[in-house]
Amino acid sequence: MNIPRLVIAAPSSGSGKTTVATGLMAAFSERGLAVSPHKAGPDYIDPGYHALATGRPGRNLDAFMCGPELVAPLFAHGAAGCDLAVVEGVMGLYDGAAGRGELASTAQVAKLLRAPVVLVVDASSQSRSVAALVHGFASFDPQVRLGGVILNKVGSDRHEAMLREALEEAGMPVLGVLRRAPQVAAPSRHLGLVPVAERRADAVSSVAALADQVRAGCDLEALLALARTAPALACEAWSPQLAISASPAFEARDPGRSPGGRPVIAVAGGAAFTFSYAEHAELLTAAGAEVVTFDPLRDEALPAGTSGLVIGGGFPEVYAPELSANEPLRRAVADFAAAGGPVAAECAGLLYLARSLDGKPMCGVLDADARMSERLTLGYREAVAVSDSALAATGTRLRGHEFHRTVIEPGSGAAPAWGFTRPERRVEGFVQQGVHASYLHTHWAAEPSVALRFTGAAAEAAAEAAAVAKAAVVAGHP
Repeated sequence: MNIPRLVIAAPSSGSGKTTVATGLMAAFSERGLAVSPHKAGPDYIDPGYHALATGRPGRNLDAFMCGPELVAPLFAHGAAGCDLAVVEGVMGLYDGAAGRGELASTAQVAKLLRAPVVLVVDASSQSRSVAALVHGFASFDPQVRLGGVILNKVGSDRHEAMLREALEEAGMPVLGVLRRAPQVAAPSRHLGLVPVAERRADAVSSVAALADQVRAGCDLEALLALARTAPALACEAWSPQLAISASPAFEARDPGRSPGGRPVIAVAGGAAFTFSYAEHAELLTAAGAEVVTFDPLRDEALPAGTSGLVIGGGFPEVYAPELSANEPLRRAVADFAAAGGPVAAECAGLLYLARSLDGKPMCGVLDADARMSERLTLGYREAVAVSDSALAATGTRLRGHEFHRTVIEPGSGAAPAWGFTRPERRVEGFVQQGVHASYLHTHWAAEPSVALRFTGAAAEAAAEAAAVAKAAVVAGHP
């Protein structure tokens, strides 16, 4: 496939990648182009802004969690039918998984996609030195094609002239110049930007302002021309259906003919649970599930017919009082788990299943208490399932990511969810009855068997519920 594409990178975090990438996505979308948004690395928050800018799901490209071999196929899946793809990088251009060389770096993603790179440089405290900086990034890895620079936080016309002169001497095209504009900055807190779902009206205004800023300061025609120089990718697009059918655990079946029908898997959403990868719902659907979203802040009951429950990441610590106040739903979740229903909980989901969060009662599924902490836990993990669960068989190996400022005590149950092998050895999480709860964020495209296994557990739960209901009717007790 041949999708015009750009990778938006920077020398370091805080240079303005999200500003430029989101602004470009919005500006090109407003011109009528179908823009496919992507984010290198495990970040959940930036893709929410990307989705707002383009009207398409923001998708992650993570060479650590999914493996380098899946980066281009996942990109092709997300970008199919689009006129342009914009990939926002992670950290600095050459920063990746600690101690793993280029693995999971923006540079590696750019090479795997054979995409030209645009370097966003914070020019606020430099003039001619910008040429030396850009030259170093352009020459560090000859396989990374640096196609131009966008200068951010430029202070004045004179400052811009000095920067342009220096980069012209270095032979590097300047594709945009953005002045300092704090009014378009999105608010941040303990884990980064505030997600779109928590400030949608303001986020819409922010994205529109970013589009205006980028449109005024960047050469959109030159950027589009650069994107069109990306050669065709030889890979086949990733497919959730093929990924499921290729899984060793796959068994041909027609969920619609089972006693429980297609199992309903309820996925937590709303402002408190915003972290999810689009491929997870796609895999569950391909495995035979009907995926329904619910909001633990607003809904007082699980969706009708729920036979599987997925509670992903987010910010329950911000909404602990509201989550606690929704006692009917907390009780419904506890009853579902107590009956052995399959539950997959990651990070925020783990906290929600705890007995309490910062002293506020939660679902009480786990005999553990959670609280905010001053310490940030952040980084990639290599994990192996140490207990059989509805999500993973013992011995299943996955790569994941931790990102939280909370702690849960105890950190694991009698049957832990994962054993970490790198960067340190420890066990973590809880497996009990149908519950699998852990801090670890995973990307199921790397191991589709987990979606298949979980859907199978939900189908069994649905069939059992149907059998019980039928027996009650036969007995005269509907």
